[in-house]
Amino acid sequence: MSQHGDPSRIIPDPFRFAADARTLEGVSAAAELVRLSDALASSEGKVAWRIEGSMVDGAEGPEPRLRLDVAGELQLCCQRCLGPLAWPVRIAALMQPVRSGQPIPEEELEDDEVDAIELDGELDVAALVEDEILLALPIAPRHQVCDAPQPAGGASKESPFAALASLRGSHSAK
Repeated sequence: MSQHGDPSRIIPDPFRFAADARTLEGVSAAAELVRLSDALASSEGKVAWRIEGSMVDGAEGPEPRLRLDVAGELQLCCQRCLGPLAWPVRIAALMQPVRSGQPIPEEELEDDEVDAIELDGELDVAALVEDEILLALPIAPRHQVCDAPQPAGGASKESPFAALASLRGSHSAK
């Protein structure tokens, strides 16, 4: 099983990777996505990813681009019933690597199609994939139709607020 830091998932020089128009692809199991573990109902599932480098014409000459595509399915925890919820992962992100300390042109900051990513040396693709999935997670994932969890035994328990309401009602009758 691969871990973060796996040499097959590290791009030593993302700028050269883009200039050479290289491609790297792989699969990450849900169990490898450690920072996602709180949102996942189970460690089942996997995501396939592919990162492609390219150069595009920019205002000041050729600029590197990295395109990351992630697809798969993960099991999130439904916030209503607390059961597993199959969540299809479909991410397409276009990034412009910039060296640390290099200013990002104003037009790049305003462009919603391309995200600037500051890099100092190598790029850990597995960490980048996990970052993009974290950003794409729904705030409160839930099934379209499901029931709230029931207490043990399946009997519905009276709300403590219902008891307070009945006290309030009897108090106002006096």
